[in-house]
Amino acid sequence: MRTKVTKAIFPVAGLGTRFLPATKSVPKEIMTLVDRPLIQYAIDEARAAGIKEFIFVTSRGKGALEDYFDLAPQLENELRKSGKTELLEILKSTNMESGAIAYIRQHKALGLGHAVWCARRLIGNEPFAVMLPDDVIAAEKPCLQQMVEAYQENGGSMVAAMEVPHEKTSSYGVLDVKEEMGDLVSVKGMVEKPKADEAPSNLAVIGRYILTPDVLRNLNKMKQGAGGEIQLTDAIAQEITEGRNVFGMRFKGQRFDCGSKAGFLQATVAFGLAREELRDDLHGYLQQLMAVDQAAQ
Repeated sequence: MRTKVTKAIFPVAGLGTRFLPATKSVPKEIMTLVDRPLIQYAIDEARAAGIKEFIFVTSRGKGALEDYFDLAPQLENELRKSGKTELLEILKSTNMESGAIAYIRQHKALGLGHAVWCARRLIGNEPFAVMLPDDVIAAEKPCLQQMVEAYQENGGSMVAAMEVPHEKTSSYGVLDVKEEMGDLVSVKGMVEKPKADEAPSNLAVIGRYILTPDVLRNLNKMKQGAGGEIQLTDAIAQEITEGRNVFGMRFKGQRFDCGSKAGFLQATVAFGLAREELRDDLHGYLQQLMAVDQAAQ
């Protein structure tokens, strides 16, 4: 029986420069999508997949992110006195048990592979997940839960994958497919940010991974790759070279790139429309905007 995946790494050391000036004092990961921070969506997805230990790779200026998961006794007491039990339950859902979260500092911005490597001592010799909070995924069954179930059946290392237009492959790690296996594909190679005419496919890696501890050992030997960074994709590709299985999983769900302004706005609209108490007002407003736009044309 395979070891359960109970640990997840959250690389959150980025400066969020695409969202300046907001991120001058507010970590990007706690910017709110409707009424929940981006990081809360990732935590909820991880919990649904059975994750028990949450490892944040942070940097200077992320104190507000750490505070978010702490208790707020004064606020809880005020809500309790006011009889606002529903809000109290929402607040409690953001709390984390003592010892469930660990924070590791990444002192230099050397890429995703380096961020994962920074957490190596807390992973040990277990399989683990990596989650990028910028990638928010709306799905009936959470994406990481889909992947954990597939991992329990197939083992190996696994990446979430989705098809993208060929002209956009240069923005992603791209899979070289060996064999189609339903929702899974067996991978024979991975290329980080290839030119569109050199991409082996249009199946791109997005921010969900389940990795074996062998990947950490590969990162120990990694040199700087594309963009002068230590690429996680290179360490995963090394697994293929050494004869171990790597799979891509076409997850069921819709991914929003909340690391970009356009993606963040699209997610805000989509998640807002999905909320029953917001749907009618928001839908009516969007219809008004469309009518104004059509009239202007």
